Amino acid sequence: MSGPATIRPAESADAPRLAELRWEFRAGREPAVEDHAAFVDRCTAWMTRELGASNWRAWVALADGAIVGQVWVRLILKLPNPVGERDRHAYLSNLYVQPAARGGVGSALLETALDWCRAEGVDRVVLWPSKRSVSLYRRHAFKRDYDVMESKV
Repeated sequence: MSGPATIRPAESADAPRLAELRWEFRAGREPAVEDHAAFVDRCTAWMTRELGASNWRAWVALADGAIVGQVWVRLILKLPNPVGERDRHAYLSNLYVQPAARGGVGSALLETALDWCRAEGVDRVVLWPSKRSVSLYRRHAFKRDYDVMESKV
């Protein structure tokens, strides 16, 4: 990478490249149970649909004109609340930067997503970090306060 990465909103046309990065991210952490081509086709269709429907927001990092990273955020609307809490949470997912482009790019993507969340009046951002990414999130004021519970169904 010759210079700092550029961050911009993801577009539907980016979906094929973003699907490839998703494969790289997830299949690099544990064995895939789906064929690469089938996954990329399915993920491309999903990403194209979701970006077009504005259900998710995503940003990409570009280095030397190529997409080298991404982050996705989805608003979660809460029930109206009479006690002054904001009525929005956000789910942050798929923050990934290719290894050769790391060194501040992940932070730039995360800061972009958090700036958007602040502008949207989000109360809390939730995510499920990998062991390796915990230090990145802690540097950006994330903490584990154990008030979120989850259940696999």
